[in-house]
Amino acid sequence: MTIDPADRRPEARPDNQDPALFGQTPSQTVGPFFHYGLPWKGGADLVGRSDMGARPELMPEAHYVLNLSSPSGTPDGEVIELTGRVLDGQGTAVPDAMIEIWQANAAGRYRSMDDARDDVPLDPHFVGFGRAATDEDGRYRFRTIMPGRVPGPGNSLQAPHLAVSIFARGLLKRLATRIYFDGAEGNDTDPILACVPADRRATLIARRDAAGVWSLDIVLQGAHETAMFDL
Repeated sequence: MTIDPADRRPEARPDNQDPALFGQTPSQTVGPFFHYGLPWKGGADLVGRSDMGARPELMPEAHYVLNLSSPSGTPDGEVIELTGRVLDGQGTAVPDAMIEIWQANAAGRYRSMDDARDDVPLDPHFVGFGRAATDEDGRYRFRTIMPGRVPGPGNSLQAPHLAVSIFARGLLKRLATRIYFDGAEGNDTDPILACVPADRRATLIARRDAAGVWSLDIVLQGAHETAMFDL
């Protein structure tokens, strides 16, 4: 069929990227799916057999059937509870975040093949890894052991701390930070804490609320944002 040149349309035709046809593609944040999909019953209790860590109220009782871990004994060291809230930039609670911790035992050794020091004992009753969901108020809770000091760069010695990962809606990658303890030995000389600007170090230091209970909020954005590490 022959097309008359007068009938041709010389203007560019819109394609499937043209906003005149489709507009902006709707955005989608990551989650929320952490409440019952990833935390497990007892995952936040590194010391005993409580069901800390999961959100049983978000699932039918018949589905809350995962067995608790079976500790082989009581870990050495000072038992502590660590709690706090996960907040967004407006100070609003994030009720569907997930927090992971990784730490050394009370003697300062990790239960990892990467820590092969024979002069520091392993604790057969302590794993050092925990996972907790935040509740409807954005609060997380862990029961664990006050960690010992571990080697740092060069011949330095790090202050007691927990390595922390935060997962939440809108985060394509985890956020990584640390939690230190107010008044702990080595805070003033810790080589990693020294890398954090002085006016932001307080965002990494948990305070003692009561005997054995430490508290630190994790703020994801804004003026009081928790210092995060680029790993």
